[in-house]
Amino acid sequence: MDKLNCIVVDDENMGRKLLEENVRQLPFLHLVASCKNAFEAMEVLQTQTVDLIFLDIQMPGMLGTQFLQTLKEKPLTILVTAYDHYAVESYELDVVDYLMKPVSIERFSLAAHKALELFQNKKSKLEAAPKVVNQEIQAQEDFFFVNVEYALVRISIPQITHIEGLKDYVKIYLEGEKRPILTKLTMKSIEAKVTNHLFMRVHKSFIVNMRKIESIKQQRIKIGTFEIPVSDSHASELMEKLNFTRPS
Repeated sequence: MDKLNCIVVDDENMGRKLLEENVRQLPFLHLVASCKNAFEAMEVLQTQTVDLIFLDIQMPGMLGTQFLQTLKEKPLTILVTAYDHYAVESYELDVVDYLMKPVSIERFSLAAHKALELFQNKKSKLEAAPKVVNQEIQAQEDFFFVNVEYALVRISIPQITHIEGLKDYVKIYLEGEKRPILTKLTMKSIEAKVTNHLFMRVHKSFIVNMRKIESIKQQRIKIGTFEIPVSDSHASELMEKLNFTRPS
């Protein structure tokens, strides 16, 4: 049986605990994380594969419905709330189900099974679709969102000049901006977001937009006022890619 990686998002401790317990009772659900607000959930989505969200609506900082509207690719979502006046809006957001608190295990199970069926149908369609089509769709994505000081900020990939890694954080340098964007992400996760856009990791701490390179001297890349080191392990690959992309 397929397993759905899921997260629970609820600002109330008791609400989270009840949802976590319900998740553990269904063998096809795997709890990836439990979050107190939309911002914690965004951090999880940036680093983990999430198939299903059990999402509260009325939360401080950002409503659950507002959080869903910021997502470019929405996981399956089941809204869990004490308020019935969000029902119409939830249908517009194309959620799997709308559960009213307190939620019985029977009603929870029914909604989760509905999500499982949708997940399996989607998986079957993706497996049947030609891979080249999926690659073309992925290549068209030219932006993503990051969490910056409790706000979701849209990053235009073509505007990125380079990225600097700082342990669990990264600095994203954008053309025309004086200050970089600082966000909690790993280099591995952000590298995956830009991999189809002619970016290259040239050092353990740096990823560069190859379209923005002005010059290279003594294994240092010049982009604007910045000089970016190229490690020995990446130097040969960089030169090969530059030769490949150089206009004839």
